[in-house]
Amino acid sequence: MFQVSGSRFQVARCRLPKPATRSWKPIFLSLGFLLAVGYVLSRRLTRRNRPDETRSPAEYGLAFEEVAFPARDGLTLRGWWIPAPGSDRAVILLHGHGGSMDPDVQYVPALHAAGFNVLMFDFRAHGRSDGHISTAGYLERQDVLGAVDFVRAKGIERLGLLGFSMGGMVAMLTAPLCPHVQAVISDGGPARLRTSLTVWGQERGVPRPLADVLAWLTLVVTSLRLGANQFRYEPVRWVGRIAPRPILFIHGDHDQYLPPADFAALVAAAGPTAEVWRVPEAGHRTVDQLYPDEYRRRIVAFFDRHVGAHGRAPLHGRAPLHGHAPLGEMGDETPALVRSCLH
Repeated sequence: MFQVSGSRFQVARCRLPKPATRSWKPIFLSLGFLLAVGYVLSRRLTRRNRPDETRSPAEYGLAFEEVAFPARDGLTLRGWWIPAPGSDRAVILLHGHGGSMDPDVQYVPALHAAGFNVLMFDFRAHGRSDGHISTAGYLERQDVLGAVDFVRAKGIERLGLLGFSMGGMVAMLTAPLCPHVQAVISDGGPARLRTSLTVWGQERGVPRPLADVLAWLTLVVTSLRLGANQFRYEPVRWVGRIAPRPILFIHGDHDQYLPPADFAALVAAAGPTAEVWRVPEAGHRTVDQLYPDEYRRRIVAFFDRHVGAHGRAPLHGRAPLHGHAPLGEMGDETPALVRSCLH
């Protein structure tokens, strides 16, 4: 306020408008919430699981040994060795996620009667084995390689892998690294873990679009926790490198964890050495329930053709490198795992 010629004037000060400020707080809160959700889901995926009801080969009159052996990274695994005296071939059984090896003992009598030694074991963070983190593939490769070491230490070089659900995934991820594996059977092994997680969410009432986002988020957080890109460890990326060795896919058309598009991609990626037993009325891991006798006959016949005297000799000197995924896409540690399996 000031006076001019007796008059009093008021002059309002001109003020520039304050620049609009953007609050980052909602963005950080949203990101924090997403990471928290991803962490909870990741912990659920990788947590230790309760074993299934305890079973034993003794129920079928089979002699067996309770065994313990190290995975390739040193973690202790436990299982059963069911010997077939005089046999120089073996089948390693790989159980599904969230339980233990026990239910799969039902398949042992047929394999044993056909002259196969059988090794069963619990994956890490399952059943009787040590460990607190399960990864549905990435770390479990170390378990299978340890199992192969155990069998080979008994002087057996001819062996096959029989995997159920997650076990099928692990078989497809590991066989490319280990030329001593002559043949693989995958019963209901998903092509992509993300698909399985999406379906798991849908089964619990989560809408498909949201379930797919949460599955992606779970794998992102799990990758950060493990320091390894979990999207690389999809069987559809690896299965082509099993060739020229054969793989048998046992599949039910109503298998929600392996929908038609994923199954077609998996078979195509496996190449011309893939064999398929497809049952239209079956769901996830129910083929053996619908056709128990034929199931056992087919798995025995497949291994009889491809493992042992009438099968392809083990691939010594190098791991099979035929397939679709460049080696660099399969994980930086892959060459070291291959070299270790050649010893």
